[in-house]
Amino acid sequence: MLLNIVIKLFEVVFPVFFVIGIGYWFGRKNPRFDTNVITDFAGKIGVPCLLFYSLTSTSLDFDTFVKFGSITIIFVCLFAIPGIILLKLINRNPVTELGPLILPNCGNIGLPLAIFAYGSNGFAIGGSIASVIMLLHFTLGIFIASKKLSIEPLLKSVPMYVISVSALFLYFKIDAPQFLINTTMLIGYTAIFLVLATLGIALSTLKIKNIYETYILTMFRLVMGPVIGFLLIYCFKLDGYEAGIVLIQCSMPSAILNFLLAKMYSKKIYADNIASVIVSSTALSFITIPIVVLIALKFFS
Repeated sequence: MLLNIVIKLFEVVFPVFFVIGIGYWFGRKNPRFDTNVITDFAGKIGVPCLLFYSLTSTSLDFDTFVKFGSITIIFVCLFAIPGIILLKLINRNPVTELGPLILPNCGNIGLPLAIFAYGSNGFAIGGSIASVIMLLHFTLGIFIASKKLSIEPLLKSVPMYVISVSALFLYFKIDAPQFLINTTMLIGYTAIFLVLATLGIALSTLKIKNIYETYILTMFRLVMGPVIGFLLIYCFKLDGYEAGIVLIQCSMPSAILNFLLAKMYSKKIYADNIASVIVSSTALSFITIPIVVLIALKFFS
């Protein structure tokens, strides 16, 4: 039994870390490689296709989508309160530097892990969680980085429209045309490789600063994640694959999109601090993710 779980764990975790490793190696060999084209393709075409496919091609219904969307918002709020307190205690900006503590990498890393661990169920529920996190990046994330409340970035966000259309399909129980499902599947699976490789490339260039404070914030992100995950599982009485997916998604490291938004809207010192947390949490997640996935597979299969 234990051997089967370990084999399954390897099957789930290895592909994700291997592709990130390819990106990291490529980034080290080509330090001037411009990832903007890949990022634009993944953000504007690949990821929206992946979200549409994950939400419309599985057994997911509208009520389940709303349920896990609500759970996602709750776990972000549960991270925010202690996150603000911690940032104040270590004399960091409690607003601008909050992003990497409350917005995890549910898309680039969490969704592939959910897919490999739980198949189509992981795809559907993991996609629901990732889509809400994506919307929060382009609303709450930009507000945190810029300290300005504006709906303009949301109106320009392709994922927002894709999620809205997908929600209509779910609400009215409309089956998406097969040609559309096949097309979005092809592009979406391509996006999984691209975003993981791009994450590896980005990690090869980012540096860690203020090691002590960065370590504190990193441990907060990686330790509080599973704690909040188990709390949500208990409060919402989740079990099986639903509980496992929530646990995995809550336990992800900081999303690299936090750095991209900070780079666009915040001062350099804040962007550098955020980059440090992302690098540190992602590096340590190579240790924590196998443990979390092992627990999910053993107790919530």
